Amino acid sequence: MATTLGQRPQAAQENRLQPWIENRPKTIDDVSSQENTVAVLRKALASTNLPHMLFYGPPGTGKTSTILALARQLFGPDLFRSRVLELNASDERGISVVREKIKTFARETPRNAGVSSDGKEYPCPPYKLIILDEADSMTQDAQSALRRIMETYSRITRFCLVCNYVTRIIEPLASRCSKFRFRPLAADSSQARIEMIAQAENVQIEPGVLELILKLSGGDLRKAITYLQTAQRLHSASEPPTPINAISVHEISGVVPDDVIHSLLRAMGVEPGEGLNPALAAGGFEGLRAEVRRVGREGWSAGQLLEQIHDAIIPLATIPTVAKSNVAIAIAECDKALCEGGDEELQLFEAALRIKDALSKA
Repeated sequence: MATTLGQRPQAAQENRLQPWIENRPKTIDDVSSQENTVAVLRKALASTNLPHMLFYGPPGTGKTSTILALARQLFGPDLFRSRVLELNASDERGISVVREKIKTFARETPRNAGVSSDGKEYPCPPYKLIILDEADSMTQDAQSALRRIMETYSRITRFCLVCNYVTRIIEPLASRCSKFRFRPLAADSSQARIEMIAQAENVQIEPGVLELILKLSGGDLRKAITYLQTAQRLHSASEPPTPINAISVHEISGVVPDDVIHSLLRAMGVEPGEGLNPALAAGGFEGLRAEVRRVGREGWSAGQLLEQIHDAIIPLATIPTVAKSNVAIAIAECDKALCEGGDEELQLFEAALRIKDALSKA
């Protein structure tokens, strides 16, 4: 965030260079748009009797930030390092890590709490906390080994598993945890937070661009903040600095602008937002090929184009169900070919021809 008064020049420089997403909430009350979870954790914080916890939900909704804020409120800055072990399970996912790092830390008896150097009082309960981020990446064997450790050392160690997909956590492990579901952030909450960051960092931005950032991030606040910081660095590097515009945000996010998608849809005989209009596809094979080439020259990802074409066609009520099914099959097969290394322009052209053919028979 913005530099505070009295901050050392070196610290201020380090703060300026770090990603804005690393400026996490300091307390659980600062967490955005997760009222139910925060209310339960506030009561647990007051009693200092935490259960084993399982945080799950989409990326960028505040799962890791919430548990780190809770840990800081429990132990304070002095004991945080000795009482909290944070591991990213996508990097350290095997059974050896569970048996060595996690078990070694879990079995150590926590030392007595002293007076905090910042003069504040912290609950400092007589247990440690192990945070396993991206726990859904752990192998089945590692999760099974972790189950026994949770049972054996529960008196002196609590666990918090953080994941995107709760179905990838084995049931014996999940049943030992209190589950907390993190929802995608509400639009007003995300907008308030991103506006606060933009103001604190003196970001110059054109009207409507903040709303566009939030729309393209899809409820992922971390992604929205990253888009904002990247765009700020791009535009502040120009001389003189210029306000952030919509084109830059689209290029940074990789999301194709609506006018490009609409032009491609019309070449396939679809009026965006309305439905089939065969008159739009009068250019036939050559017209569609020219449109695909034009889009390809602009450098947009074929995978992203297919995803947005799918999202534009499937909701249209005027297109029959059978035609939508054929469109979805064409997009899926093209996406598979792209994953296997197919040429982007050729695969996009083939998908566009198949979509046009499926719609012409509707």
